[in-house]
Amino acid sequence: MTEKGKTAEEDAPVAGGELKRNATREEALAFGKSLRSRAGRSEAGRFAPGSRDPIGIIEDQNRNRLQDLVPVRIGRMLESPFAYYRGTAGPMAADLAGEPRSGLLVTGCGDAHIANFGLFAAPDRRIIFDMNDFDEAGPCPWEWDVKRMACSIELAARDRGFSSEQTGAAVLSALRSYREAMSALANMSAIDRFYSRVEMESLIAGARTKRGRKALEKGIKKASKKTSERVLEKITVETESGQRKIIAQPPILQPIEGLDEMVERGFRRYLGTVQADRALLLSQFRLVDYALRVVGVGSVGTRCFILLLLSPKGAPLFLQLKEAGPSVLETYGGIAPRPLVGLGDRDSAMAGYRVVSSQQVLQAASDPFLGWVRGDAGVDYYVRQFRDMKGSADFSTMEAGQLENYGALCGGLLARGHSQSPGAIGIAAYLGKSDRFDRAVAKWSRAYADQTEKDFEAFEEAAERGRFPVERGV
Repeated sequence: MTEKGKTAEEDAPVAGGELKRNATREEALAFGKSLRSRAGRSEAGRFAPGSRDPIGIIEDQNRNRLQDLVPVRIGRMLESPFAYYRGTAGPMAADLAGEPRSGLLVTGCGDAHIANFGLFAAPDRRIIFDMNDFDEAGPCPWEWDVKRMACSIELAARDRGFSSEQTGAAVLSALRSYREAMSALANMSAIDRFYSRVEMESLIAGARTKRGRKALEKGIKKASKKTSERVLEKITVETESGQRKIIAQPPILQPIEGLDEMVERGFRRYLGTVQADRALLLSQFRLVDYALRVVGVGSVGTRCFILLLLSPKGAPLFLQLKEAGPSVLETYGGIAPRPLVGLGDRDSAMAGYRVVSSQQVLQAASDPFLGWVRGDAGVDYYVRQFRDMKGSADFSTMEAGQLENYGALCGGLLARGHSQSPGAIGIAAYLGKSDRFDRAVAKWSRAYADQTEKDFEAFEEAAERGRFPVERGV
């Protein structure tokens, strides 16, 4: 963690000042190229951990979570080093805070590991593939996202038992894809970058093998079946009075009594944060039931509610009301929060607003029902649809070639998200055409994966000694 009272911007070695938002192309190119001499790309490969306490950070995060769900979080993180890594965006932000970096900030994901990419429905109901988790999103050094992605591929490959050559090929494939995509995007106009998006048809056509095409087609077909109607069948029951109620499935899904007025107030506040057409549509639905739900790995223990709404004809819509706290980029990375240009209104200090606005920047198309709200107890939330045609990769069955292709896809999409920030041209100029940065970050990822495996062993020992409560298999 950075020294108390300092931000990472003050504490870590930074090669250059920030590039102004309205810089000309020539200014951005000159800025990016000048960084090469001040922040050699090979420096990105140096991992030198100083004083660190990842176990203490996990404990710190657990303090503000629902205590009866903390054992579930710990149990999920204990499954493997890869699972542990999914829950340690905080410790990683603390590690990255003291590392040298170029000084170029972007609106970043904050937790860009490959499990946070997936399929979902765009507002036009076409299924697309993109980043899909933004709990930690906000302003950050672009390298932090790139390193988190690259190391997640390294750990996923190790988890599958791939050879060092196969693992290295997968990591370098993602890094090369990021660099080449950023170069191509930087040569576009800002408007063209804004409208760029990856269509599933082009992904299927570009798959290198028949097996890869089949896997994509199967994933799309599976995701298309995950609708509110299907969720209604799986998690609700019709009572004798004809009302729909969410079925208790503890500890994963727990209906809660006595919060009707509070949830209703929160829902009304949320309606004021979505576009007028979406607010008008949602106003025709009535809130029928709600329940507390366990989500993810790193998010387990945060407050997350599933809301069941029904239209006048009984058509269901499930929304997810998810707690949004300060980003690990701020809490452990020391990156000072700052509003997006043109969005500094009264809600800009809300964590839910940070999540939603960052998601809308980083994704080519976003959930039409995204919104935010501050609850009665002062807890911030963001709102999105629940299981709306969503799909994710199964890394436990992925072959080496598939992971290499998947990593390349994620690298390109991460570049597309970063390219929406003013520093895109500077990043592309800094990276250049050589693979020096790619090889450096691949080296860094190997070292950080080694450190993660050591941290995982320490985490296991701490759990065995009773430092953490554990509930496995949930």
